[in-house]
Amino acid sequence: MANKIITISRQYGSGGREIGQRLAERMGIEFYDNKLLDVASDDSGIHKAHFTANDEKRTNSFLYLLSTAYGQGSMPFDDTLYFAQQNAIKKIAAEHSCVIIGRCADYALRDFNGVANVFITAPFEDRVKRAIEVYNIEEKHAAEYVKKVDKQRVSYYNYYTDRRWGQVQHYQICLDSSALGIEGTMELLEQFLKRYYKE
Repeated sequence: MANKIITISRQYGSGGREIGQRLAERMGIEFYDNKLLDVASDDSGIHKAHFTANDEKRTNSFLYLLSTAYGQGSMPFDDTLYFAQQNAIKKIAAEHSCVIIGRCADYALRDFNGVANVFITAPFEDRVKRAIEVYNIEEKHAAEYVKKVDKQRVSYYNYYTDRRWGQVQHYQICLDSSALGIEGTMELLEQFLKRYYKE
């Protein structure tokens, strides 16, 4: 039977990661968020700290790109990290069923069979509240931080793909996590996937 691959793109503070983790546990399949960086690091030989520091964002500093050129400097280091992650995503998807969080996974796997692309959103106010209560972001900085992370994710995705981040036509299902809560959203998504995979 073909692997079941669920990619989850998410706005910051929407709970997409938690939903994905719970979903993977419920389905009995692997979950890849930071674990994906381990695979990319092991396969590429690049220290994980570089992937962590540049996770889902591009470094715009020209001097930084010059100072961190990898190998012979034929490719900007940001791009080296991106392609290492894309290779890791394809390797993981080919090996087993899994849930993969962010990192342009929907785009990397656009030619794979058995992929369900999910987008998780929530109203801005709810996402700011979650940033404060769950991620321990200082209240006075929370709104700007939410905007900043969203902007980084949009910029990263739009730069590396020929798509626009969050466009509904690239996802099998888009959900507002505030409507049913984290658990309710996960359960609804689970039911959708059972129909999607014709179980």
